[in-house]
Amino acid sequence: MTDKSKTAIIIVAAGRGTRAGTGDPKQWRPIGGRSVLARTVAAFSGFARIVVVLHPDDMPRGVAEFAGRVTLVAGGATRAQSVRNALDSLDPAAVETVLIHDGARPFVSAALIGRVLAALGDHPAAAPALPVTDALWSGSAGHVTGIRARDGLHRAQTPQGFRFAEILAAHRAFPGDAADDVEMALAAGLDVAIVEGEEENIKITWPGDFDRAERKVGLGMDVRTGNGFDVHAFTAGDHVMLCGVRVPHSKALLGHSDADVGMHALTDAIYGALAEGDIGRHFPPSDPQWKGAASEIFLAHAADLARSRGYRLSNADVTLICERPKIGPHAPDMAGELARIIGVEPDRISVKATTSERLGFTGREEGIAALACVTLVKP
Repeated sequence: MTDKSKTAIIIVAAGRGTRAGTGDPKQWRPIGGRSVLARTVAAFSGFARIVVVLHPDDMPRGVAEFAGRVTLVAGGATRAQSVRNALDSLDPAAVETVLIHDGARPFVSAALIGRVLAALGDHPAAAPALPVTDALWSGSAGHVTGIRARDGLHRAQTPQGFRFAEILAAHRAFPGDAADDVEMALAAGLDVAIVEGEEENIKITWPGDFDRAERKVGLGMDVRTGNGFDVHAFTAGDHVMLCGVRVPHSKALLGHSDADVGMHALTDAIYGALAEGDIGRHFPPSDPQWKGAASEIFLAHAADLARSRGYRLSNADVTLICERPKIGPHAPDMAGELARIIGVEPDRISVKATTSERLGFTGREEGIAALACVTLVKP
């Protein structure tokens, strides 16, 4: 089984995309108000190690959009050199497998990515493809000149997956440029497994592809919302865990796990959006193995469950209700920690606080309550 934590993602976006028409290079042009490249990067949000290869002229733009979330590498004169630059930037001691993806394929699904990773458990290389079903012609000057057999032909897609050491050696041994990384793998004698591709995994190439993409993001979208609420009483202690951050306080929160009331509410909101009940269904408090457990385990499980079903978290909003401790100074760190666990950009997470004006159990400082709501989207 491929270890996801030791998989690096390389997104190649250093080209100029001249066939896509005038204006910005295609990877920077918007689809539904969001750039093609931003959508592509978001498709791999569950991976901790993402390398984006950009044209040197685009590096300032890349820093502005992706700083702190991905590693940016300058591309070369050819696609092969761009990928090589990305491979050379990776630590061989930390990376066992690599997925190489076109920056202009923004609709790659979690299921397709999973199939490529699964195939790497048995093969040194794997890539998605679709069988050619249309008749094939050769032509010249606008006229059909011949018929070509389609038996055994496939339309190649990305991400193309490889064991890191093998594809790095293949790149170093290959002279010149190549159509894709599979060509280099074959030249090095690697066995490349074909996994099932997807029609929706389109590559933005021509001007008309943007219209097709706009229709895709605007129609048939599955949007789900969920909310969560949780309460924990105070007990003796010297800190509270709130949204993954240790906050000094004169008391602690009482609970079976680490009693992170904010993270529990957010986790329940995700489960609710998926119609999957609450934390207790997945991690029963009667099970002693969860006593004192870090709530990160619960939130990561909910986020992974959403991704496995093709959903992406569009935004989350968490409100902590208490008189003390003061939340404001810690809210940015809390949002960042929740974003890290879920695998999204920090600007998709809001953490804020309010008091109950000294009313009720929170006003009497007997405990802390939390509300959370989320929006999940499946394109």
